[in-house]
Amino acid sequence: MAAYTAADVKNLRERTGAGMMDCKKALEETSGDLEAAVDALRAKGLAAAAKKSSRTAAEGLVGVAVTGMRGVAVEVNSETDFVAKNDQFQDFVRKVTAKALDAASDDVEELKTAAYPDGGTVGEKLTNNVATIGENQQIRRMKTVTVDRGLIVPYMHNAAAPNLGKIGVLVALESEAGADVLEALGKQLAMHIAAAFPQALDASGLDPAVIERERAIAAEKAAESGKPADVQAKMVDGAISKFAKENALLSQIFVMDNKTPVAQVVEKAGKDAGAKIVLKDYVRFQLGEGIEKEESDFAAEVAAAAGL
Repeated sequence: MAAYTAADVKNLRERTGAGMMDCKKALEETSGDLEAAVDALRAKGLAAAAKKSSRTAAEGLVGVAVTGMRGVAVEVNSETDFVAKNDQFQDFVRKVTAKALDAASDDVEELKTAAYPDGGTVGEKLTNNVATIGENQQIRRMKTVTVDRGLIVPYMHNAAAPNLGKIGVLVALESEAGADVLEALGKQLAMHIAAAFPQALDASGLDPAVIERERAIAAEKAAESGKPADVQAKMVDGAISKFAKENALLSQIFVMDNKTPVAQVVEKAGKDAGAKIVLKDYVRFQLGEGIEKEESDFAAEVAAAAGL
């Protein structure tokens, strides 16, 4: 007679997310000891997780959360969009994002050592998720914004669930203006940021490496013109100035009217409210940006699996 019941198998599956046959085998090996079976499955799952860690995780979710004068965005990746729709994964992203609000820095490794609400650490819960869901998952990045007074306005473009989606934005507005004014302005600015993809708040914040790459491209184009060196230099400077204007948030043309620089939009809102408003900072996290996805040959994979 088996040392376990069908209810034990069901319970073990619910606790671990492992397959039915794996649960039955674990219970057989541990003579029906449920806790020992959990440990056995976790051990096997952890080994499986290690093998999955080399696979590209470019799907997943971005989470945003705000409390008081502080807001945070977190990107958690998975291998497939299917997992991003999984309740367990969404709950993890939601809780990790909330936990990130208390973090002292934007260090992901430090976040992983924080206590997870359901027990253990964030890192341990992540590893367990990899084992039970069966896909590589990574907490990729996080960024916090704060204001001394004013409002942090969150926005999620095409949300998959409240405050979870593929493009998450935070807008930090420093001001004594009313919350209703800042909320409305922040929402419009957030939608602009989601659409216009600024690379920095202002020109001084643009990545020097990106500027140098653009300068090299502009210099090559200028050289092809055959114009004198001094004219070429002006052409390059003009190209860099245009690039900075188009990629720095404050100098971008506001998408809502397609004519006014964002800086002027913020300034006018402050004048109308009777209190200066400063766009202090922002976050724009787009799921998977910068991750090089693996290309696979499905026919080759099938042939390999069949030993052809």
